[in-house]
Amino acid sequence: MRLANILHLGVKEFLSLLRDPIMLVLIVYSFSVSVYTAATAMPESLHKAPIAIVDEDRSLLSQRIADAFYPPLFLPPVRISQAEMDARMDAGLDTFAIDIPPQFQQDVLAGRQPTVQLNVDATRVSQAFTGSAYIQAIVAGEVNAFAQGQRTASTPAVDLALRMRFNPTGDKSWFGSVMEIVNSVTMLSIVLTGAALIREREHGTVEHLLVMPVTPFEIMSSKVWAMGLVVLVAAAVSLHLVVQGLLAVPIEGSIALFLAGAALHLFATTSMGIFLATIARSMPQFGLLLLLVLLPLQILSGGVTPRESMPELVQFVMLAAPTTHFVKLSQAILYRGAGFLVVWPQFVALTAIGGTLFALSLARFRKTLAAMA
Repeated sequence: MRLANILHLGVKEFLSLLRDPIMLVLIVYSFSVSVYTAATAMPESLHKAPIAIVDEDRSLLSQRIADAFYPPLFLPPVRISQAEMDARMDAGLDTFAIDIPPQFQQDVLAGRQPTVQLNVDATRVSQAFTGSAYIQAIVAGEVNAFAQGQRTASTPAVDLALRMRFNPTGDKSWFGSVMEIVNSVTMLSIVLTGAALIREREHGTVEHLLVMPVTPFEIMSSKVWAMGLVVLVAAAVSLHLVVQGLLAVPIEGSIALFLAGAALHLFATTSMGIFLATIARSMPQFGLLLLLVLLPLQILSGGVTPRESMPELVQFVMLAAPTTHFVKLSQAILYRGAGFLVVWPQFVALTAIGGTLFALSLARFRKTLAAMA
């Protein structure tokens, strides 16, 4: 009877979710549009950056510098006057503006080391930092080539053979799309289970469950498996249709092994969602608690920046978070094609953390139901 109750209560959770259009839209958006935009919206590399040039010298050297900027790194330079430079940057038309002073070529040939002004719109952080280095290298290269009368390539003392593994083209979408799925799995599993419990409490259906021959363990287990299954299926579909299909990101490892790890992770995070829902008294309170918990889980788990760059205390504390182990096994399986013999420590850690969170959430859930009775 216990298994039957868990099954029937889980089906009830499915039906309740189908009657909640906001949650359905959130699930679809998180595993489709959100994944695609995370992979393509904000490139780290320089791509078609708008640049303007104030050429006060109008010499052969200044023309060579202007001709050195071309797609795909930069858009064709726009020739402007010095009076237009600040106004265009204030309007957001240019990310970079180069001011070549008068008699620039003459000063270069005389060895006077003239100054070229580079104005940068630093609100476009990623492109501003990368583009400044590109522009300095391009201008210096053109000036040196003009002064020497030829282009000379310096021979390095050591020949560095660079081989990029797992992402040979350095394509950001390969990393961003997979990590967005990982983050969505964590977020939605907490949101769906917590919202399901709070919704029942607000609608008064928890009191109906209390008079039925079901236990708190059965009620909580039904929410865990039902909401976990929804997120797991959505993640599998997104991985196949959006990541592999639309974005053409190659998956090196076993998707089945990744989904098995995701199921253990969902066991932990759905339990966490129920725990938070027993603390919050309403959906607004649950949303505030979610911000306090979700942001550290995602930022400090290694999915945004490497854990090795964090303080040792943070690394140690985050070993108790399920996201740390889920991110590690996801990257190992999907990026590097790791097998179970490589990621079994993360599976063991997720099992232990999930069991602990489930037990704590069940104790808190029983206390909440006892107070309501």
